[in-house]
Amino acid sequence: MRDGDSRRRFSSVGAAAAVSLMLAALIVAAGAQEAAAGQGRGAAPAQGDGRGRGDQPPQTARAAAPIDLTGWWVSIVTEDWRWRMVTPAKGDYASVPLTNEGRRAADTWDPAKDEREGNACKSYGAAAIMRVPERVHVTWENDTTLKIETDAGTQTRLLHFGDAQPSAGEQGWQGYSVATWEIAGGPPGGRGGPGFPGGGGGRGAPPAGAPPAPKFGSLKVMTTRMKAGYLRKNGVPYSENTVLTEYFDRHTEANGDEWFTVTTIVDDPKYLNQPFITSSGFKKERDGSKWRPTPCTAT
Repeated sequence: MRDGDSRRRFSSVGAAAAVSLMLAALIVAAGAQEAAAGQGRGAAPAQGDGRGRGDQPPQTARAAAPIDLTGWWVSIVTEDWRWRMVTPAKGDYASVPLTNEGRRAADTWDPAKDEREGNACKSYGAAAIMRVPERVHVTWENDTTLKIETDAGTQTRLLHFGDAQPSAGEQGWQGYSVATWEIAGGPPGGRGGPGFPGGGGGRGAPPAGAPPAPKFGSLKVMTTRMKAGYLRKNGVPYSENTVLTEYFDRHTEANGDEWFTVTTIVDDPKYLNQPFITSSGFKKERDGSKWRPTPCTAT
């Protein structure tokens, strides 16, 4: 091989190698910049990952709770007495934003028919049960399911955290409820997946070994798949397409009394012109000694 040809071939190979190295360097640099940008933004892991500093597993809904709703509670009726403490007269649907179809349905209320057809629990469904004068018992059925039992109508509500899906089947009085913790000062659901606040590990995370910061927040519950029922005892209707949204907040009075308040928002495109919003208060009791389960009644 001539010296000139040799030099030309090595020169070509060297140039190609240099170009390849430059491209590789650019790709690596771009990847590093992207990773750094993600860290700087405090990017959250994929939903449901929830792993933070030290690759810790995500907290369960029970462990992550910013408020404690468990215990025995009694409803304290301070408003809407005429609609809550006694069965209103037929056709009394004042303050409920009913459509024309809703008023017609309310005007045909027949409690004897409800009893005969096995529908005495129509006013004890999820959209109305927290307005009933009653006692409730709140417990954790497991780490991702909060249970609310009522003595009035002997009803049970299950509030599901996480990714659980309703099983196929017919709708029920209490429907299917999906719960999430809303943490004060942070995004709903946090970094630990649906209903779980915070996996930690980004900028601003507490140093290892530091005591946990106090938690503040509320419980949000969305319920669907309900059987059609009554917002009030006297047949004021809601349909099977209703979407129920609730917010549970807890507070302690200066005298030490403990309360939770549930704000209820009922959306029903069939029977309501606009959302029907109420707020109900429950006071904590020492124990279940006053618990008196009673069956549903149509009047």
